[in-house]
Formats: sequence, structure tokens, C-alpha cells
Amino acid sequence: MVNSIKGIFVSCDVPMAQFIAHLNNSSPSSQRFIIQILKLDTICMFVKPQAEQIIRSEVSKFRDQLSFAKPA
Repeated sequence: MVNSIKGIFVSCDVPMAQFIAHLNNSSPSSQRFIIQILKLDTICMFVKPQAEQIIRSEVSKFRDQLSFAKPA
């Protein structure tokens, strides 16, 4: 019998993969979303579909924190 799981394929660089893995690990066990991590040319993850918006918003917040304005 074949088992299938619906999910979203995420491809990113190593630092972003570590950030997403941290989000997953800091969530309660019932809300963890990473199904599989694949190490190809880049880091690829297979995540649960309901996690897409959470990942997008947290990555956006993370990028905003790392933004620097040129001094005047």
C-alpha cells in the first residue's frame, strides 16, 4: 500500500533552512510542520500545506529585522 502526504516543497539556502527548522522545533509537537528535509544542491524541505503562510510571515519578519538603512 502506498501512503501519500499533501505538502509544499520549499527550497532555500542553508541559513534560511536553519531559521525554518528553528521555527519548527520551537513549535509545540502537535504544530510542527516539517515532513522531510532533503539536502541537494540547496536545502529542500517538504512541509505541511497549512504552514505556508506562517513560514512566509515569519521569514518576512526575519528579513525586516536584518534590513539596514544607509546612514545619512
